[in-house]
Amino acid sequence: MLRADEGGSAALEFIAVGVLLLVPIAYLVIALGTVQSHALGAEAAARFAARTIANDSASTPGETAAAVASQYGIDSDALDIGVSCAPAASRCPEAGAVVTVTVRAEAELPFVPPVLGLDRIARVPIEATAAHKVSRFGGAG
Repeated sequence: MLRADEGGSAALEFIAVGVLLLVPIAYLVIALGTVQSHALGAEAAARFAARTIANDSASTPGETAAAVASQYGIDSDALDIGVSCAPAASRCPEAGAVVTVTVRAEAELPFVPPVLGLDRIARVPIEATAAHKVSRFGGAG
């Protein structure tokens, strides 16, 4: 008698458990894709900005980093760009110096509602650093 009462319940249990497991896994894939995209964008922005400074290009490193980051879906207003040169010289870049550019951004997790400020705390900080050596014939001047 007990066997007759459980007919077809395995399919129902499989669907219920499958949906309960599928939704978090799908969200995890989407969230990790967003974070990875922002990480790649910050790295590319830092690398191209360092090359721009080292090659003494006409465009500014901020413009270069913003243009590259926008291709990865990063808001250019949210970028924080830091530039340093080693050895510390009176002007940057100087021939033979190493230009280091650090780009910081935040990846917003998808589908987080703005209720109770959750959208402000559901962010992953991203930081990328790139260094490029200035040619001994290059630099400002």
